[in-house]
Amino acid sequence: MLPNRYQFHAVEPRLIRLWADAQTYAFDATGSGPIYTIDTPPATVSGELHLGHCYSYTQTDVIARFQRMRGRRVLYPMGFDDNGLPTERFVEKTIKRKATDMDRADFLAQCSKLTQETEDRFEKIWRRLSLSGDWNYRYSTLSSTVQRTSQWSFIQLYQSGRAYAQIAPTLWCADCQTAIAQAELEDKTLPTLFTTFAFRLPDGTSLPIATTRPELLPACVAIFVHPDDKRYKHLIDQTASIDSAAFSSQAVIQVLILADEAVDPDKGSGAVMCCTFGDSTDVRWWRIHQLPLRAAIGRDGRMTALAGPLAGLAIPAARKKILQSLAEQALILQQETIEHTVGIHERCGTPVEYLQTRQWFIRILDQKERFIEAGRQIRWTPEYMRSRYEHWVENLQWDWCISRQRFLGIPFPAWTCRACGTLLLATQEELPIDPRLKGPNRSCACGSTDFEPEMDVMDTWATSSCSPLIIGRWMDDPDWFQQHFPANLRPQGHDIIRTWAFYTIIKSLYHCNVSPWQEIMISGHALSAERSKISKSKNNSSDGPLSIIEQESADALRYWATSIKPGNDTVFNPEALAMGRRLITKLWNACRFAESRLQDLDTATLNRQPEDLLPTDRWLLSRLAHTITFATRQLEQSDYAAARAEVERFFWADLCDNYLELTKSRLYKGEGADRHAAQWTLYHTLLNVLKLFAPYIPFVTEEIYLGLFQQWDGCASIHIASWPVARDNWFDEQAENAGKLLLEIIRQVRRHKAEQGLSVGAPLESIKLTISAAEIPMLQAAQCDLQSATRAHTLDFRLQQAGDAELLAPWKMEILLSKV
Repeated sequence: MLPNRYQFHAVEPRLIRLWADAQTYAFDATGSGPIYTIDTPPATVSGELHLGHCYSYTQTDVIARFQRMRGRRVLYPMGFDDNGLPTERFVEKTIKRKATDMDRADFLAQCSKLTQETEDRFEKIWRRLSLSGDWNYRYSTLSSTVQRTSQWSFIQLYQSGRAYAQIAPTLWCADCQTAIAQAELEDKTLPTLFTTFAFRLPDGTSLPIATTRPELLPACVAIFVHPDDKRYKHLIDQTASIDSAAFSSQAVIQVLILADEAVDPDKGSGAVMCCTFGDSTDVRWWRIHQLPLRAAIGRDGRMTALAGPLAGLAIPAARKKILQSLAEQALILQQETIEHTVGIHERCGTPVEYLQTRQWFIRILDQKERFIEAGRQIRWTPEYMRSRYEHWVENLQWDWCISRQRFLGIPFPAWTCRACGTLLLATQEELPIDPRLKGPNRSCACGSTDFEPEMDVMDTWATSSCSPLIIGRWMDDPDWFQQHFPANLRPQGHDIIRTWAFYTIIKSLYHCNVSPWQEIMISGHALSAERSKISKSKNNSSDGPLSIIEQESADALRYWATSIKPGNDTVFNPEALAMGRRLITKLWNACRFAESRLQDLDTATLNRQPEDLLPTDRWLLSRLAHTITFATRQLEQSDYAAARAEVERFFWADLCDNYLELTKSRLYKGEGADRHAAQWTLYHTLLNVLKLFAPYIPFVTEEIYLGLFQQWDGCASIHIASWPVARDNWFDEQAENAGKLLLEIIRQVRRHKAEQGLSVGAPLESIKLTISAAEIPMLQAAQCDLQSATRAHTLDFRLQQAGDAELLAPWKMEILLSKV
């Protein structure tokens, strides 16, 4: 018996234990059904999980549960991304010490301890939310298995000529003290002082230069003008100079004036400094025009010896000093504050620099068309997200920088021979290996055994981009790999299309020459009340997931998370939680009502449809068939929100508001074939509705199933029961038309009662209906249900006559109030 009230506080933890003990969601490796593999995002260990994670991961879980009920053998592994800069900064913040201030081994020990504790908390929250992942396949990107996969990926890319080391201008974060990739660069608009100052020309006149970065003056190597700019055309190939003893190791900076079409004549003065390096344009000019390299800013974000008296100053202080010096020389011509777009590191918000450093890269710029075509082989949900991917690929300017100058990460499995400079790679048998701790097991071809280990580590994306290879056991199990690669689904946020999606496609193409998944489902973000993305770094979630779950229930939180279409952002909405609670309560009460009506259900005839269903029954079954068909189609297209909305509409309106009202008399006091028809219809409808809701609200549907429907349906859990299938004979257009007429009659009666100040349940003496001959048999067959819903003592049907021209509808109704 179902209790009077549903108590989620007791039910949800109990069912979590039940599912864990029964291995309800375990992948069936030896079964025969089709496999459905999900390349799930390994959550970054860089803070605590928040509502944004619940939002996106629940959406994936709905698809996993749907596919499992459809008979697929679902491999739904859960992983944690804990090998890179985000985790390292998280550990530094937690222990309140910088990695650079500690012994490397001690710091890595702290990382290991904290990541394990954090990942265990993550798993607890995911289980509490009822993510149906198979925890037997939990993985960490810092585990030895994953390190081995990532290192072997690098070795293969190097051997194929795709990975290379180079001393070159690199995006650099002075706060994180590491190189970064283009995908980690974000634009931020900031108020900036735009200064126009004067260089001196050989004839003593001035050449105005406008800049937002005067601190780069010591690194100035040229001035560029547009070749067609009439103001400066005569100055091309001449020199310009400026007195610089106050801010440079040189007393005078003297540079050539060169021409380049990339100069915008309408921006600033139309004459532009080229400094090594202020931005990507400086890098381009430096390469094309073979300019000298002068580095004024060091890796620590402070001025170098090139800045003379300003060496060692942080950038803001140096900028202030240089402007002061220019003002003292009366060289400032104009100053104004403008809104300026600055490139910042997404991890810490620090403006990036362009520094000449040795880094490892993966060659990608020569493969743009291939990457775009690979993206087009994948189904994108929503489809318009593919344009974001293509736009990113089309606008790439740099090869993928994969090296980082940090402690926590997977090391490059390589050494350089100190004798001859040859790079020696680890063998597959040596992996995983840390070359900083262990040398190669062989000598160099030149005979030397003296090696310099690679000291950098790989960027976290260089490893997480291997996720389909990792879960596919790429290195170790060819049969398993063939079964699970390419994966069926990649779910992820739209903010990492340019990183995780793009990088994974690169690795898949380079290693396997195929796209890594059949479909990519893009989720939106959960937003704070201020409409900013809820994130670990911003710590802007008002409540943690566990506190909301304990207060509102996991099912209610999942209801909110699946209310918005794929790809859309949404503000966290407590009203959606309330709507979820109302649905849970209504579902529970509807099933409790049905429980007492179904106690004497003839189980021998459950799978045999009664021949004498009433029009009301046939109408509901037809509506159910359409609902099942629509929901199934939408879920196959990963539109969980549209599917749920239609199931809800059917449950609230067709089943609860109308059918249960129409059939109460048959279910309460009926007997014989009419009662059996209502029982049979109610049983199949409620069971199917329960299954349609199961992927969304797994706890309450399981509790109802085990307490009521399992005795007849026979599965150990609703979540491994068969997904609803609409029977062909349920589709009945005639019954649906009949149902529309019945519902319109009921609507008119209810409106009449409201106008008379009567309750919906108030009795009526009679209802007289004038109707066409074609409708009378149906209404007569449904008379008991119509009387039940309207509370009419009698129903009188009058055949519509040819003279009834005044009728504006195919029927009219006269209602007599009860005299009681």
